[in-house]
Amino acid sequence: MWIERDIFDILSTNRDLIQIVRGPRQCGKSSLLLRLDSDFQEVTLDDPALRELAQSDPELFLEQFGSKKLFIDEAQYAPALFPSLKRRADLYKRAGKKTEPIFRLTGSNQILMDRNVKESLAGRASFFDMNTLCVAEILASQKISIQEIIYLGGWPELHADKNRDPKKFLDDYINSYIEKDIVLAAGIQKSREFLLFARLLAGRVGEILDLSSLGNEVRVDSKTIKDWISVLERMHIIALVPPFYSNATSRLVKSPKVYFIDTGLACRLQGWTDFRPILTSPQQGHLFENLVFAEIFKLNLNYQLGWQMYHWRSRDGEEIDFLIHKDPENYLFVEAKVSPKSIREIEKYREVKKVFPKKIPEIILCHQEGNQILGNQVPIAFLKDFLLPSKLNDLD
Repeated sequence: MWIERDIFDILSTNRDLIQIVRGPRQCGKSSLLLRLDSDFQEVTLDDPALRELAQSDPELFLEQFGSKKLFIDEAQYAPALFPSLKRRADLYKRAGKKTEPIFRLTGSNQILMDRNVKESLAGRASFFDMNTLCVAEILASQKISIQEIIYLGGWPELHADKNRDPKKFLDDYINSYIEKDIVLAAGIQKSREFLLFARLLAGRVGEILDLSSLGNEVRVDSKTIKDWISVLERMHIIALVPPFYSNATSRLVKSPKVYFIDTGLACRLQGWTDFRPILTSPQQGHLFENLVFAEIFKLNLNYQLGWQMYHWRSRDGEEIDFLIHKDPENYLFVEAKVSPKSIREIEKYREVKKVFPKKIPEIILCHQEGNQILGNQVPIAFLKDFLLPSKLNDLD
């Protein structure tokens, strides 16, 4: 079963000669690019022989494909190839041929991509970031509860093939990508401690990041924890949401909150093997808040909106989950709650008044179930419709 991806239209209308799609393994990069244009020939550098040839003799590697348009999967493994791609793109452009993509590259190891690609292809390539399915993409393809989405996450294989065992899929993913790929790419020596750190971090989604506490539990210093946080950020596994503060007030807590970009990975690292027990778990609220974060994050990513996201928390205990900064004059508060309930009037928040004395941003409550938007109460199934009405119209 094919699930339509929001990023499809942006990729299909981009005419740059080299396109690079970055994102974690198994998020659907290869499937999307193969569907985008069947004229591209796929080559994967997961193949050791092809990788060795691309790295040792990039010109010979490219010559064997002639003038065919190439889709090179896991391109970060052959950095010697990139100057040759750049040279061919320049020759293609000088020949006056029509502007269209001739090379499409994917990479799941962002550390190696950053290290090997950016300098070589500066000014020649367009970069696109991609992650797992968002709630809107999933619900457009099937009928499924939000609780199941929290548990399964947005992994395309788990939604396209209902016979796949989620536990085994995610265990294999953790074993191959987190325990091996990330550890090796980042040069992490303490692999067992790193996995424990990832599991502890998953148990703290939606909470203020406390480096010292994590360091004490893992038995490494705070600097190491900070480095590991940076690694997971760069590999598109987690994201940090900083606090919003300005010179108008210095009383806001200046520590970020941590979220996993995919709730399925967070659930498995927490140890869940079924979605039903989560319903009565103390983690339910945090995991749903994480899902709301992930939905906003992925919409921002897929449509290249450039939004900034913050959390709001003052030392007086005033707290709002998310503040979306869409443009210089456009802010939106989003409160995530499992069940719909009344929201306290935003005007009562003293710190908000100090920062936004002229125009206090709208606040919405994003909740778990429901089949329509009622005032400021927005079911997560309709969060995309609420946030992107003009974008949806443009695509019709």
